[in-house]
Amino acid sequence: MDVKEFKKIDAHAHIGEFGGWAKLSINAEQLIAQMDEFNIEKTLLCSEPNEICLDAVEKYPDRFVGMVYPNPYDGQKAVDMIYDYVQNKGFKGIKANPLKHAYVADAELMDPIMEAAKDLNIPVFMHCGHPPYSLPWSIALLAERHPDVKLVMIHMGHGHGVYIDATLKMAKRYPNLYLEMSGMPMPSKIREAYEEVGADRIMFGTDAPYHPAAVEAMKVMTSGLTEEQIKDVFYNNCAKLMGFDKK
Repeated sequence: MDVKEFKKIDAHAHIGEFGGWAKLSINAEQLIAQMDEFNIEKTLLCSEPNEICLDAVEKYPDRFVGMVYPNPYDGQKAVDMIYDYVQNKGFKGIKANPLKHAYVADAELMDPIMEAAKDLNIPVFMHCGHPPYSLPWSIALLAERHPDVKLVMIHMGHGHGVYIDATLKMAKRYPNLYLEMSGMPMPSKIREAYEEVGADRIMFGTDAPYHPAAVEAMKVMTSGLTEEQIKDVFYNNCAKLMGFDKK
């Protein structure tokens, strides 16, 4: 099987300039070139400031799906921004990053964000895998408090074996928890998630520009899943979560 033959949806990517420790940058055209190379039909895109993402979505509406990126410390301003971007600008979900904005994932300040997601019937994608803010147990407590919101644990624990294990355990416990596998280094855990968490609750992502698409895609290919199961991870599961399969 050739990895590029599989149609894909990238469940998590960024555009912009990422200085500091990362020293990375990617623009919309560069990301589309990567998408074309790896047969990625659509990408769920987030950026801060949100205007960068909005410009890309407006320029390439068939390729990018906007995910609004609020800072919950902004309170009602953040909630208002979510409604504006979803209802008036066509964005389809929320990106939350406790690590970047320095709040524990289950902090009460996330409740208005989650309530807006419930009201708008959109998923929340949350960075998972770095202490002290974005640990699986804290994300699970947030999911428990908001059972009607679909909450995706981006990176499913990232590079730490204990966090990866905890992410799987928490997702088994709470049916509104979903998994995205970019940055998580163990292909076998993709198969474990598919078989034990749920066949429709694990999805492919690149976290562009932080990780090479080739590496992320090959993790799915070497996970031990069958060809049909690989199609679920690469495409079907994200399409189902986002409602693309209903169009």
